[in-house]
This record gives sequence, C-alpha cells and structure tokens, in this order.
Amino acid sequence: MKLFLEDGTVFEGESFGAKKAMSGEVVFNTGMTGYVESLTDPSYAGQILVCTYPLVGNYGVPDKRYFESTKIQVSGLVVAEYSQEYSHHTAKESLSQWLKESGVPAITGVDTRALTKRLRERGVMLGALAEQAPKKFPDPNEENLVALVSPKRKRVYGNGPIRIVLVDCGAKENIVRKLVRKETTVIRVPWDYDFTHEDYRALAISNGPGDPTQCTATIAHIRGAMADKKPIVGVCLGNQLLALAAGAKTYKLKYGHRGQNQPCIDRETGRCYITSQNHGFAVDTETLPSQWKEWFANGNDGSNEGIAHVSMPWRSVQFHPEASPGPTDTGWIFDRFIEDLKKNAI
Repeated sequence: MKLFLEDGTVFEGESFGAKKAMSGEVVFNTGMTGYVESLTDPSYAGQILVCTYPLVGNYGVPDKRYFESTKIQVSGLVVAEYSQEYSHHTAKESLSQWLKESGVPAITGVDTRALTKRLRERGVMLGALAEQAPKKFPDPNEENLVALVSPKRKRVYGNGPIRIVLVDCGAKENIVRKLVRKETTVIRVPWDYDFTHEDYRALAISNGPGDPTQCTATIAHIRGAMADKKPIVGVCLGNQLLALAAGAKTYKLKYGHRGQNQPCIDRETGRCYITSQNHGFAVDTETLPSQWKEWFANGNDGSNEGIAHVSMPWRSVQFHPEASPGPTDTGWIFDRFIEDLKKNAI
C-alpha cells in the first residue's frame, strides 16, 4: 500500500490495517503515546494521521472504557514501525486487529521523519492510502464534518442541581467525565440542537473536526445563550465557535497543532502550561471585538489558544484541558468553571 500526496509525493509501506483505499487530509501528531485516544478522537474525522513517534502498537488496544468515542475516527494511519507484539494488562487485542475490524487502512515502514518535514514545509496536504494514485483528492473540510460525528439525540448524565448543556460537536468522552459530578446534570445535545429552550444554568461547547464556519446552527444557538447571559466554557472547536458567535473570524493553520507537548502562555498570569492539542483552525485575535481579550497564546507560534470576555462569564481554550492523552496541567479550567457555578459567582 502507498500514501499518495496531492503534490505528487508517494510514500510506500506495508499494510497492517484494512485493505481498502481511503482519502483525507494528511496531518501529523507528535505524541509518544496515546494512539488509542487519538484514533478515537472525533476531531480527527476526515484525516489521515501520521505518528511522528516511531514505535506504535506496543501496548495493544484496551476495552472501550479508554476510548474517546465509540469507534476509530481517522480515515487512515501512517507509522514508521508497527509493533506486531504487544503487552499491557488492559490490552484486549492488537492495533492491527482493531484497525481491520474497523475498516481503517494503515501502513508501516514509512519514513515518517521525511513525511513530517514535507508537511512542515508545504503545510497539511490532501492525500490517500491506496494501491494506485487516485484521480482526485477530495477535501474533507469542504463538508460539515461536525454533522457526521455529532450524536443524533439528547442524552442526560447525573441529577445534580447545576444543569449544564454540552453541545457535542464531536466531544471526547473525557470532557463528559470532567463535567459530570455529584453537583451537576450534564445535558449532551447534538451540534444543531436548539438548547436555548432547555432548563439549564451554563453552556459547554466541545471539540470537533473541520471548519468551524460550517456550524452555523451552533453559532446561532451560542449567540442565544450569550443573549441570556449564560456562563459559557468552550474547548478546541468550542473556542472557535465562541469567537465566531462573538463576531470574530477564524483561519486555517498551515499545519495545525497535534500532540501532547504544546506550550501555552496564560496572558493573565504569564504562566506557561504544557497542553494536549488537536486542531487545524484558529481564532484571529485581531478580529476580536473590543470587549474580548486573548486568554492564552501558543508559546511556539503565538497563535490564539483561548479567549475571554472582559466582564461576562464567557471563556474558552483552544487546547484540551481534559487531556486523554496528554498532561492534565490545565484540568483546573473545568474545576474553576464548576466552582464558580457552585458559588453563584457566574
């Protein structure tokens, strides 16, 4: 099997996943571990994932308790060295078995260093895993990927007095885990669900794939929550959607941020946090209205990593404070959100 890029570059490897052709946007992740969480992250929908760490598969695949969604979300997987043998006390099957059962192609033996350098030079490119070069490379960002990964019905978790609506645009399960507490009721709704008619205290906006401007219904409903002065917290795509609802603009990053070691600077305190990230779009801070400020900025390229309103209880971050995989250094963001709700401070 081969990986074909839209610029004509071809990387050849050995198949260890499903023997089927798949296209997508080729992106790289710098994490050393966490392939199970990454593969099941809905934010990767429509993408062919390249792991920069050379050894993948050595701890197998655990049961679904450790998944970030119900299935593999990536279109394909590219690694330098797949480990045929795996060993871990939670492992239920090999990565190869899981990929084949899920119908997801994967190749090993690829020079991922050369591939990553090419993506860093040219930016993310469209590509395909196939035996023969495709006639065209469809761009997944031209469709509403959020509509593909968002649930179709409402679900309710817990029975606490603080009712929080979670707009699921492709939410990782650990966001739900972080919000569900003895004092909360989490109402998980589809991306286009009109939650403004719900009985709720605060709003959480999840991560998700693709171009945020496709989510027009979500943006309109967020504006409704803002009009009602509901407290809001956003994560990843949620940061972009909150910015769009506020009147700002977003743009596509050259190659995005994907990994578990991205440094982010808290503009309020000057402290640097190491964060887990997976996004290809960002907020244009120059377009933020006057009543908004940048909360976090990326320590590497200066791109936006969070916004906050100067007086209203509306905040969001571009990174993943829920981790899974990655560091839990910013888990306090969820804690502070819940504590402020408990104190009636917001």
